[in-house]
Amino acid sequence: MKFRLIALAGLITAFAYLLAALGENSEIPAGAGTFLIVLLLLVVVAHFAVKYLASAADRLFLPLAVFLHGIGFVMITRLSDRLSGLQATWSLIGIGAFVGTLVIVQRVNDLARYKWGFFTGGVFLLLLPLVPGLGFTNGGARIWVNLGPINFQPGEFAKIALAIFVAGYLAERRELIAAGTWTIGRLHLPEPRDVLPLLMAWGVSVVVMVGEKDLGSSLLFFMLFVVMLWVATEKMSYLVVGLSMFAVGAVIAYNMFDHVRDRVEIWLDPWSQYSGKGYQVVQGMFAFGAGGYTGSGLGKGFPTRIPAAQNDFIFAAIGEELGLLGCTAILAAFVLLIGAGLRTASRTQRPFEQLLATGLTLIFGLQAFIIIGGVLRVVPLTGVALPFVSYGGSSLVANYVLLAILVRISDGAARQVGDAPDTLTLSERWELRKLRKAANEPAN
Repeated sequence: MKFRLIALAGLITAFAYLLAALGENSEIPAGAGTFLIVLLLLVVVAHFAVKYLASAADRLFLPLAVFLHGIGFVMITRLSDRLSGLQATWSLIGIGAFVGTLVIVQRVNDLARYKWGFFTGGVFLLLLPLVPGLGFTNGGARIWVNLGPINFQPGEFAKIALAIFVAGYLAERRELIAAGTWTIGRLHLPEPRDVLPLLMAWGVSVVVMVGEKDLGSSLLFFMLFVVMLWVATEKMSYLVVGLSMFAVGAVIAYNMFDHVRDRVEIWLDPWSQYSGKGYQVVQGMFAFGAGGYTGSGLGKGFPTRIPAAQNDFIFAAIGEELGLLGCTAILAAFVLLIGAGLRTASRTQRPFEQLLATGLTLIFGLQAFIIIGGVLRVVPLTGVALPFVSYGGSSLVANYVLLAILVRISDGAARQVGDAPDTLTLSERWELRKLRKAANEPAN
């Protein structure tokens, strides 16, 4: 069943690629056969990695990721041959990172022991773009780092590191935080020593992202901490306080930062700024209108008229050529992916894994909501990547690492509830083999 789902996702990508080429040039590219073979081989490698390294994992994770990745790649190919080649390289690296993470992370619960290391690494990654000569500004946000020929966004990996830290810390202290033994009048609050590290991590990540003008990531980090705290303590008051703080912070940011005010004004009325800052948003709306219910057809639309269509507005490009049906398929894939993540969180019996699965799933869900909602003018537009779909190596590799951790948690959860036998990991088998070999060696 798993292989059939993954094969179906791979075939959808292959047919979409051929249709896009035929629609644009009325001929199949010369290297299409080789490309499709390599593409399907990558899918097969990922499948066998899950089969042999996490065989009890939820069968929906990888097929949904392959489907989203494939549709995104086809649209990037439509927009730019140069970016298509770069994204193909990052796809290879992403699948390699997925397999490598499954090999290295064999017991997810072991990650909790290094939570402070992940905290330090996450903060370091967030601060890296601020280093003179190393970080640089692109698209109005200083979130990029230049290492020779490679440009990447360290914040994409910081999300995973800080999610591991928060999950590890809350799994250890959630009962103390929920108890609220520090009393101020009628208020029952947690002891400062129990919440101070959490508040420090939250404050640093949000402030740094705001300073770097990365509004989407600052919102993502804020909601990640608030929701994980709510899930850990099961106290609605934390969620209410968090949302109230967000509302106050949004008002302050609107009055203090010009770029925040610009985003809100464009959201409310892009038409009056069509010849300026609202041009991208309006072009995206035109693309949705041109697509209608079934789309103009792959290769027959004009998605290049949308600025940065391969990044922020790739959902609008999909809407133009695949229409409402194609957009619905993308949204359904994200809903199913989020559902699989939350199902994994509910099945696992270990607090750390439960919180980590919730946090990682939240990263997927919030990123999709923030960028799709921005393109559809449900919320002000902020620049985050649509997971697996948008162009970008940092996002793609980080999301495959994140997916691999979710697959590993899902596999462990199935073994905890008895759906599959609990077997030894690769490292445990290796250690057992060495012990047996040492036991069979004659004493000198």
